[in-house]
Amino acid sequence: MSLMKSINTGLSGLNANTRGLGVVGDNIANANTVGFKSSRANFADMLAGTTLGIGSGVGIGSVQQQFSQGDFEMTGNALDVAISGPGFLMVNGEVGGREGSFYTRAGQFVLDNEGYVSTPEGLRLQGYGVDANGEVDLAKFGDLDVGGQKLPPKATSGIDLELNLDAGEEVMADPWDPANPGDTSNYSSTVTVYDSLGNPIEADIYYRKTGANSWEYKVLVDGETVSNGTPGTPSEIASGTLDFDTEGELATHTPAATNFQPVDATQPQDITIDFTGSTQVAGDSSLKSLAQDGHAVGELRDIIIEQDGTITGVFSNGENADIGRVAMADFQAPEGLERLGGRLWRATPQSGEAVVGAPGTGKMGAVISGALESSNVDMSHEFVKMIAYQRGFQASSKAITTGDQLMSELINLKR
Repeated sequence: MSLMKSINTGLSGLNANTRGLGVVGDNIANANTVGFKSSRANFADMLAGTTLGIGSGVGIGSVQQQFSQGDFEMTGNALDVAISGPGFLMVNGEVGGREGSFYTRAGQFVLDNEGYVSTPEGLRLQGYGVDANGEVDLAKFGDLDVGGQKLPPKATSGIDLELNLDAGEEVMADPWDPANPGDTSNYSSTVTVYDSLGNPIEADIYYRKTGANSWEYKVLVDGETVSNGTPGTPSEIASGTLDFDTEGELATHTPAATNFQPVDATQPQDITIDFTGSTQVAGDSSLKSLAQDGHAVGELRDIIIEQDGTITGVFSNGENADIGRVAMADFQAPEGLERLGGRLWRATPQSGEAVVGAPGTGKMGAVISGALESSNVDMSHEFVKMIAYQRGFQASSKAITTGDQLMSELINLKR
């Protein structure tokens, strides 16, 4: 090995360790960057083209990205999303003059002025929409639009009632009088039902004891809410009979035909009343539970993101409904992704094509709403590597100064 080659070998050490320090510095600088993945410098020796096989120094063979899991930071913001496991969130838009799909682990999202879930830089999160039935449709893939959604009204089609009717009540002697229902019944309860337009209609249910263990019920609404009705006059829309066994359990329920004709709404509106679980035992008549399946129109008030990526909307009418699902992507070789900055990556031939799916399916990890994934930088490890690179730089510089001293001695031989 010539003296100049030894100096050049030392120079390669300076360059390689300088680049290694640059990688460490980049990792440390991004220790608090959400979704950042650290890198490591892979040193590789260089051989000269000689039969002696003497090395020509060192170089950085590659800078390898490390996609290990970062810690979670809970934020409480529903639009903050962390990934637990492999995979990336997909965003679409323009980055550095390039239009297309990009990938990130930084789940810091906001709603833009058009209601789309976007990064602070304006890239739109990709996901799945819902069909006309409110079911997530994996064929409807694209920008996630959740802002300003409304839940359309739903007409009441079923009422679930569980009550106890006092077995000690006397059989009602007076005939049923819809104009005076309170005095010609033993007990009553009230339920709000909705027509196809979402209009709330108060319905009163009156119960009359007609014989031993036998009752009848009548459902009345104000006449102004139904076609051909008279405002202020009750109008009957449903009725039926209830028979109980000697143990007080409901034996049979025989409903009559429903005659509900709400004004300006879909007519007729069929409503099924279910009295399952109702009893007739001694004690005050009381309502145990009541539920109906209709609702008025609802404005979106909040969202909930489940671990499988399903986005549930919380609406002003008290109802919840699925409004979308977050999509994810994974790669055969994520280390081959091109790092673009801004916490983004782009697919390359080295990474392979993106495999797109929903969180929790295939190899995809789960998503955690209200949390962010911190960087995976291990500060103690980085400082140890910094010391090693510093010492490597110092040693390489010493090789150069030593070679320089020998060169000076050689030059002095001619004196």
